[in-house]
Amino acid sequence: MKILIVNAGSSSLKYQLIDMDDEKTLAKGLIERIGIEGSKLTQRVDGEKFIVETPMKNHVVASEHMLKALTDEKHGVVKNMDEIGAVGHRVLHGGEKFTASVIISEPVIEAIKENIPLGPLHNPANLMGIQACQEVMPNTPMVAVFDTSFHQTMPPKAYLYGVPLEYYKRLRVRRYGFHGTSHRYVSARAAEMLGKKKEDLRIITCHLGNGSSITAVDHGKCVDTSMGLTPLEGLIMGTRSGNIDPAVMQFIMNNDKIDINEMLEILNKKSGLVGISGVSSDMRDVEDAAAEGNQEAQYALDMLDMGIKKYIGAYAAVMGGVDIIAFTAGIGENGPELRSSVMKDMEFLGAKIDEEKNKVRGKEADISAPDSKVKVLVVPTNEEIVIARDTLELVTNA
Repeated sequence: MKILIVNAGSSSLKYQLIDMDDEKTLAKGLIERIGIEGSKLTQRVDGEKFIVETPMKNHVVASEHMLKALTDEKHGVVKNMDEIGAVGHRVLHGGEKFTASVIISEPVIEAIKENIPLGPLHNPANLMGIQACQEVMPNTPMVAVFDTSFHQTMPPKAYLYGVPLEYYKRLRVRRYGFHGTSHRYVSARAAEMLGKKKEDLRIITCHLGNGSSITAVDHGKCVDTSMGLTPLEGLIMGTRSGNIDPAVMQFIMNNDKIDINEMLEILNKKSGLVGISGVSSDMRDVEDAAAEGNQEAQYALDMLDMGIKKYIGAYAAVMGGVDIIAFTAGIGENGPELRSSVMKDMEFLGAKIDEEKNKVRGKEADISAPDSKVKVLVVPTNEEIVIARDTLELVTNA
């Protein structure tokens, strides 16, 4: 079966067509600037690019162009839409309602809408992608795969906050966690790389990119994760502050006479690497600036490094030890310098890397030193294959 994977943003749509007979990616595409001047589709097949620049006023029109590109006589990979057996949609927030992927129905759509207050930027965009595909592919089964579902195994002691319990009971204020599809794939793949079962291991997965989160996976289940009610909590990130004393917000707001919306805009979009370094939200730019002697860029790197160390140490304590530390996502997969810095002085955990093996970017590798008791791995994430596998299983067994 050929399965189409769709990840809709507010003005973008990423897609991938996978042949599940051999799990081969047939085509990848990105549609940018939907509803904005300069709409563009870029599709890649076997390394060759196919570009369409034309106005796309909404996600329905964008979805039509996606299907046209996939079925294009010269540049497409299928003859017609009937060859696409199902569509898997990435959805950010499933709240407490979804502990696993589900076939999309009206009640599922209503539940995604109910979670919009928890995912105000992503859930509406995800819904637009679902509804657009339903409009142009009305007879094709569709599946929702939630970023939050993997973390639903956390116990109350991990997901509750220290505020009056009434807010959890009434408003469902709690830690939800994100990047779940990535943490799920990486923890399972890390176990496979060692020829072991994930159910026998304690794994810490470090998803480090423009958005970053760390998860403790104890015998196959998430028991804690660094992101919270929203993706703002945890490590410093490209533009996000990560953990702060909540009173910092009141102090800044009172002094600068700004409201909570402006304060959250600062914490989400003007903080983290870009806010501390004053250089960029891109790790590569910050590293270059630090290498040239920029002290503020060095602060940003040191803060990220220390933050990752703290979570690894904390999660090892939570699980009573650790068997695997896995690095993934843009920075985790392609940042040997960061991995080296994070793993320095971690011998007390039984974890040590081989600096020569660590000189790797973007591919699977065991970078552990020969005498390391803990395996340290680089595992490129593949959220799309998780979505495709869930979609295949659900529509096959429906």
